[in-house]
Amino acid sequence: MSVKIPIVGVGPDGLAGLTARSRDHLTAAEVVFGSDAALRLLPELTAERVRIGSDLPEVVEKLKAGLGTKRMVVAAIGDPLFYGTARYLCDKVGVDLFEVVPHVSSMQLAFARLKETWEEAYLTDLSAKVLTDVVDKIRSAETVGLFTSDEYPPNRVARELLARGIDYFKAFVCENLGGKDERITQGELAEVQDLRFSPLNVMILRRKPNRPDSPRGVSRLGRFGNPDEVFAQSRPKTGLITQAEVRAVALAQMDLQPGDVAWDVGAGSGSVAIEMAQLVTPGVAYAIEQDSADFHLIVANAETFGVKNVKPVFGTAPAVFAGLPAPDAVFVGGNGGEVARLLEAAFAALRPGGRLVSNVGTLEMISATYAILKRLSPTVDVLLMNLARGVEQLESLRFEAVNPTVLLRVRKPG
Repeated sequence: MSVKIPIVGVGPDGLAGLTARSRDHLTAAEVVFGSDAALRLLPELTAERVRIGSDLPEVVEKLKAGLGTKRMVVAAIGDPLFYGTARYLCDKVGVDLFEVVPHVSSMQLAFARLKETWEEAYLTDLSAKVLTDVVDKIRSAETVGLFTSDEYPPNRVARELLARGIDYFKAFVCENLGGKDERITQGELAEVQDLRFSPLNVMILRRKPNRPDSPRGVSRLGRFGNPDEVFAQSRPKTGLITQAEVRAVALAQMDLQPGDVAWDVGAGSGSVAIEMAQLVTPGVAYAIEQDSADFHLIVANAETFGVKNVKPVFGTAPAVFAGLPAPDAVFVGGNGGEVARLLEAAFAALRPGGRLVSNVGTLEMISATYAILKRLSPTVDVLLMNLARGVEQLESLRFEAVNPTVLLRVRKPG
């Protein structure tokens, strides 16, 4: 007897919607493992049923005990490897002992019904996640796909998001996809929070046009290295903020002291300038930005965090430098086209002993910036930063890479 255990994906129409191969696996099984939802879709089966609940180690032991003695099948909804238990079972029992036969995921069906791409959507399963752990990724996403759960049905998700000031998504709740009672409900989060839905649903959130994300509620702002999500960022630029870890190292390289004057050139949402201000008090951090939407975000972020010594400056660098007090430290972010003129003017404005740090992310800009700074100073410190952040998936800890970035620093002779 083969010890291969099929993991078969099932759709809302049960056996009727399966290929002949998938049906054969299920009808020939002596034991069928599956969640309550998956088993409900297969009422015709006469095999012994084993419920897959929250105690996954117990399921693993039962599968191991039946290897080679019983014909076993695991029934899963949709694609077993897409937020299903297949990965966990393969890891714990042995990947070579399984055969995965996927069905169309309900998430795929939901996006197809809305004629919406899901290539860059943030997708997650609330049966395996606590909403508070993913709300910041939802906050800054353009499109979100959620497998809801008994604990987090769509109406509760809507209430929780609204309670955090996240009111800029249009919601689509897709119920019983592929079944006779399929239904798609769309509306504002404020409308969805009062409705009830079938347990078999997928919730899709689509950001309204030109809406910035609201920052995460912060009870206390750290002096530096605060999470990216605490700063409101403009769309579609979210993700271009200087990452928290890079920001912390850059601020250390600038050697900021109380009473210093600091410039953040190309300030964006103002994350660097706000943290500069924390470190130079009672000095002043000037946030220089030429984009009007970002300029207003700097003002809003500084007000949200109660940082009084940030001075937003609206204008184009280096033209605005002439009206500002000479800095002790300058941070130049972004990958602008006039980098030579900008860096030269910033270096010239520095007080003796002042520090200039630039953050770049492309090979072309690394080369160009290094050449310019080398003309200005005999010593250029270059630091390549490769970061990966831990992400929990089921019971495993994995790492999600952050785009590499380079910090270049020069010091003006004093």
